[in-house]
Amino acid sequence: MLPLSDENPTKSMPISTLFLIGSCLLCWLLVQGAGVSSDTFLGSICTFGTIPIEITGNSGVIIGTNLCQIGGYRWQTVFSSMFLHGSWLHLIGNIWFLWIFGNNVEDFMGHVRFCFFFLFAGVAATLAHVFSAPTSAIPMVGASGAISGIMGAYLLLYPRARVRTLVLLGFAITVISIPAWVFLGLWALLQLFGSAMNPIEGGGVAYMAHLGGFCAGIAVVLSSRKSIFG
Repeated sequence: MLPLSDENPTKSMPISTLFLIGSCLLCWLLVQGAGVSSDTFLGSICTFGTIPIEITGNSGVIIGTNLCQIGGYRWQTVFSSMFLHGSWLHLIGNIWFLWIFGNNVEDFMGHVRFCFFFLFAGVAATLAHVFSAPTSAIPMVGASGAISGIMGAYLLLYPRARVRTLVLLGFAITVISIPAWVFLGLWALLQLFGSAMNPIEGGGVAYMAHLGGFCAGIAVVLSSRKSIFG
């Protein structure tokens, strides 16, 4: 199930959405070397990725292969990790979801507030992952947690907006237009299922980060829609 576009026009240029997309792309190219050099790529992941055991200082049994040198508390990585990615496919997928759902949420919140919201949701998502696997030595990177927050906000703000979705039905591929609440509800259920089946590292997918960001986005809209966004 892949979203192709939403039938939800915007009133203003999504400047912040484009800025965040550009930031992720620049980090991939300049900081991570587009994944070409394994040393540069691994160095970026170990330096700027979030390693749960470094956040929690947990002295329990370390989970996962120790690819990076572990040491110290590096809380700054809860911010830096959301601008790094693990591959071209990882980057493009996140950019695609950010564009589809981000422009409308930015339209509602405003450019500056949207940037702060992105960071808040990203941090909430990262911390959800960290505290679900406090002894993990595997670095986590990606903007998907922050984007999940945007999707949570979108669910409440535009539940009836139609999302053109590519769906695989057996051996047939079709495009259908479904309400956002259906698409996002199914997506959230998939994250819950993935988390239940892979409770620690999720086979490379940080399901708890997705759920944490999604819930953070919902919480912000529920609690702040009138007082912050007007």
